[in-house]
Amino acid sequence: MEDQELIDKLRSGDRRAYEALVDAFQAKVYNTCLNFVFDQSDAEDLAQEVFVEVFRSIGAFEQRSSLSTWIYRISVTKSLELIRSRKRQKRAAVLLSIFGLQQAGWDAKAPHTDHPGVRLENKERAERLHLALQSLPENQRIAFTLHKLEAQSYEEIALVMGVSLSSVESLIFRARKNLQKSLENFYKTDR
Repeated sequence: MEDQELIDKLRSGDRRAYEALVDAFQAKVYNTCLNFVFDQSDAEDLAQEVFVEVFRSIGAFEQRSSLSTWIYRISVTKSLELIRSRKRQKRAAVLLSIFGLQQAGWDAKAPHTDHPGVRLENKERAERLHLALQSLPENQRIAFTLHKLEAQSYEEIALVMGVSLSSVESLIFRARKNLQKSLENFYKTDR
C-alpha cells in the first residue's frame, strides 16, 4: 500500500490500515525506542504509545516529510520524554535520600542494558557506553543514535530532527569526539 493510500485510510478510521501500519513499522519503531532506552519492556511500551499517537494525530499530519520520517520523529520524541522523566525521578530520589525520606517505586539505578544490538563483551562495557551516550547533549545523542544504531542516512536524520544536513554532520562529528573523550580513559585502563 502506498503512503498516501495508507494515510487516507488511516484518516478515515480504517482498522485494516492501522494493522498494516503496525505490521510495516513495528520492528523499526521498537528498535528505535530500544536504541534510546536500552530496556525491552520500556521499548515495547513506547512502541505502543507511538502507534497510539500516530493513529490519534494522523489527521494533523501535514505530509511535509514521508510517513516513515514522521513516525521516526514520534518514536524519538516519545523515547526522549521517557528518558527526561526518569532523570527527573532520579533527581527527586536523590533529594529524598538526602533528607532521609523514601518514596516507594523510585529506582535510581543505572538502566538495564541487555539489548541485543549492543555488541560489547560484557555488561560493564555496555553500561559505560550507555552512560557515555546519555551524557551527550540531546541533539548529538539523537543524531548519533539514529545514524549509528538505526542506520539512518544524514538526509533522513535531518528530516527527523528538522535541521540542515550540515547540522547533522556537525552533530555526529561532535558526538563522536565527545564519546571518544568520554570512553578513552575507560578503555585505556581496561586493556
